[in-house]
Amino acid sequence: MKFIIKTVFVVTILSSICISCSQKHEVFQTKEVYKSKDLTVTQIAENSFVHTSFKQTDDFGNVPCNGLIVRNSDEVIIFDTPTNDKNSNELIQWITEKLDCNIKALVPTHFHDDCLGGLKSFNENGIPSYATFKTIELAKENHLVEPKNGFNESLVLKVGDENVLVKFFGEGHTKDNVVGYFPSEKILFGGCLIKAVDASKGYLGDANVLEWSNTVESVKKEYPNAKIIIPGHGPFGNTRLLDYTITLFKTE
Repeated sequence: MKFIIKTVFVVTILSSICISCSQKHEVFQTKEVYKSKDLTVTQIAENSFVHTSFKQTDDFGNVPCNGLIVRNSDEVIIFDTPTNDKNSNELIQWITEKLDCNIKALVPTHFHDDCLGGLKSFNENGIPSYATFKTIELAKENHLVEPKNGFNESLVLKVGDENVLVKFFGEGHTKDNVVGYFPSEKILFGGCLIKAVDASKGYLGDANVLEWSNTVESVKKEYPNAKIIIPGHGPFGNTRLLDYTITLFKTE
């Protein structure tokens, strides 16, 4: 009888260990949760989504433009608008109706219209927008809709009871490019500062190519635990995107 009890006990412990190990190594399966002609939303973690819209350009064709949605409780924070007001209204409607969440804040990561091209829609829906004072200044200079709230180089926002970090590390794609980090899911939104693996250097009209690598190296050092990296354009991935961008713009 003692032998049977001991055997059952050992089997129970081993089963618990196996279940624990399988849960620990369980990887979230990304899935497309919304798709229309102009907008796609892909869930990349339990509480994080990439929104992708498109911008027609002369030099690079119809370019996919990424943004990030992070969620906690019944709130979300969005990085970058879709490329225009129509697509932005579509995203706002999907979040409020399908996710059943309140949009607490929008953060454009720099002044180009692939980041704030739909800002008017967010303003009309009473959604607070936050950007560096430099981004607001550049938006004004370029006759674009301006974010409502300014900050210097870093900002901490709350979504539910989780922190969302926004920080300027230096020049690169533009003078004002910031990145966003969602610590609870170790997700880094690099915006146009970060390149997808095998991407070209892209548009350099407002870039500081001499500082670009140094800036990304600072980002990498600040967030060593980042697992998922989202570029402004193209596929998301792991920290290989940071290394690729550093190498792409490395100067002797």
